[in-house]
Amino acid sequence: MEIEFENLSEADLIVDCIYKGGKTPNISAEPFHKLIPGCENSGGFRKKLREDGSRKYAYIVLYTSMEELEWPDFLDEETGIFRYYGDNREPGRALTDTKKKGNLILETTFALLNEGVYLNDIPPFFIFKKTGTGRDVQFLGLAAPGNPKISPDKDLVAFWRTVKEKRFQNYEAYFTVLNTGSKPIMKEWIKMLIYDHKNSIKYAPDAWKKFVKEGRNGIEPLKASRIFKLPTRYEQLGSSDEEGRKCVEIIRDHYKKFPQGFEECAVNIISKMDSNFIDFSLTRPWRDGGRDAIGRYSISAGGKVNQPLVIDCALEAKCYGINRGVGVREMSRLISRIKYRQFGIMITTGFVDSQAYSEVVEDGHPILIVTAADIASILRNNAINSFNIEKWLCSVESENTRRLMVYYNNLENAIK
Repeated sequence: MEIEFENLSEADLIVDCIYKGGKTPNISAEPFHKLIPGCENSGGFRKKLREDGSRKYAYIVLYTSMEELEWPDFLDEETGIFRYYGDNREPGRALTDTKKKGNLILETTFALLNEGVYLNDIPPFFIFKKTGTGRDVQFLGLAAPGNPKISPDKDLVAFWRTVKEKRFQNYEAYFTVLNTGSKPIMKEWIKMLIYDHKNSIKYAPDAWKKFVKEGRNGIEPLKASRIFKLPTRYEQLGSSDEEGRKCVEIIRDHYKKFPQGFEECAVNIISKMDSNFIDFSLTRPWRDGGRDAIGRYSISAGGKVNQPLVIDCALEAKCYGINRGVGVREMSRLISRIKYRQFGIMITTGFVDSQAYSEVVEDGHPILIVTAADIASILRNNAINSFNIEKWLCSVESENTRRLMVYYNNLENAIK
């Protein structure tokens, strides 16, 4: 659904609806000032104060392109969890000393959430995404800070980042897009938030009323279950993601003359995907044993009393190009070596062909498939991009792997 620029003043907020920007080549073409009363026209944090002199916020608009490599904002549609990065993105200032005061907003908001007393002082967050077409924006939903499944000490985390050899801190925040049902978010509620906040709750969506009443435990996420279908080769390669393609191609080229070297890289990628993967050990590069590494997956209750549940796994890594897929033979070899109560991981810089993929799914084999598109996503989520990936590749390689890569490189040059 799309709403034209000239109709934005009367439009309500509908999840996934696209709101068109104007045609003029300046900021007057921004849709926000017409769509949301009092909204600012620039920045990731677009805020509006209440008109009651309290200096409290009426609402916050969070705007993201979802494309910044160093700050990978992300919405998980299956859980409704939205990850958003703060606005201290350059060295030289304190964590909350930012122009838009976005990090201060995050700090104050999550403090109110965890205190659980003045929940009505928490502003609603309206999440918008850049569509990539002109100034058009897409509404992703009404969000509340936190999530019932994320502990209070993990929903707002300050972390260090290094840029140009200078360290600084920024926030990583987790919100939940609320299930507001089939009804749109009425513009009347937004106006009341600004001009008559004490009476605004009666115009609010039911999901927001429940959050204000119950806090974190009252959060009802908007979940959109995925209908599984075998992914196409195009989808597995992530061909629509230019930066991701570039990163995976660098990996392929790096290990072109010694593909076995990709095994160490693959183990690191899996560990970055989920820190519960532990204790991987590699098989010898020249031994064709059907598995390149064995490891464990550890599930802990979080305390120190009871032992974690540990599940063994076997990993096979294939450094393939865009024209070579993992076939039935390679997949069957991994499956045959999985023991009772184990699972396997097939990770490839290419794709898994349709027959091999369908056999895994239809026969219910416990195989985690990780292809080029997944690798690109994992790297992005860990701030690895085409500018720093070579440095990262060198950091994950053992001295023995580096020697072998030099040997095979010299051997190929000698043959030529």
